[in-house]
Amino acid sequence: MSINYPDILDVVSPSRRFSWTDRDTMLYALGIGMGADPLDERELPFVYERGLRAVPTQATVVAWAAGPTVEQMGFNAMFALHGEEKIELHKPLPAAATITANGRVVSVVDKGADKGAVIAWETVLREADSGDKIATLTTTCFARGDGGCGGSAEGAAEPQPIPARPPDLSLDFPTRPDQALLYRLCADRNPLHADPKIAAKLGFPRPILHGLCTYGITCRAVLQAYAGSTRRA
Repeated sequence: MSINYPDILDVVSPSRRFSWTDRDTMLYALGIGMGADPLDERELPFVYERGLRAVPTQATVVAWAAGPTVEQMGFNAMFALHGEEKIELHKPLPAAATITANGRVVSVVDKGADKGAVIAWETVLREADSGDKIATLTTTCFARGDGGCGGSAEGAAEPQPIPARPPDLSLDFPTRPDQALLYRLCADRNPLHADPKIAAKLGFPRPILHGLCTYGITCRAVLQAYAGSTRRA
């Protein structure tokens, strides 16, 4: 299986319905470490049904696998890495909802035969009843085994520059040894995050934490430090 360029640019995924409940919202928050201190009232609104709020990055898991599939896009999944994730929220993510989701491939950047290709696709989440947009997700995958597919060598997003000055604020969030086993219940059942034998086969000493879990922890830090929604009254 390999990328068929430029046909891959026509790949779309049909509209599908997804739902989540308050239980899923609380599980996601627990999966990114919220509620570790049951007396911390700043995080209680994300793990308790009274006045429940959804962490914005939960948008990455509520319609898991809604976008184009690996089979549709044709890259070798064994040599693929999740590169980047972007969320554009059009309205606050509800704590429970039924939505529709559909996706499309937006670009392929060919870095060369021995350097891989970068594939980006977009998934749009809409309210099932009104059709209003809730969020637009942009996912980037680094397909290490698919360089030389014929895509453009230009068009890749410029990396964010690393600031030369000290950080404005630094926060530490410990992760539990079983964090990946808890987080995978939100959507991503890749055995790399649970099975020691598979992790070793792929070159890791133990199952690793999901990148999107780290992404959610980063959102948790922003909420705590800047958004004000989790500060004590």
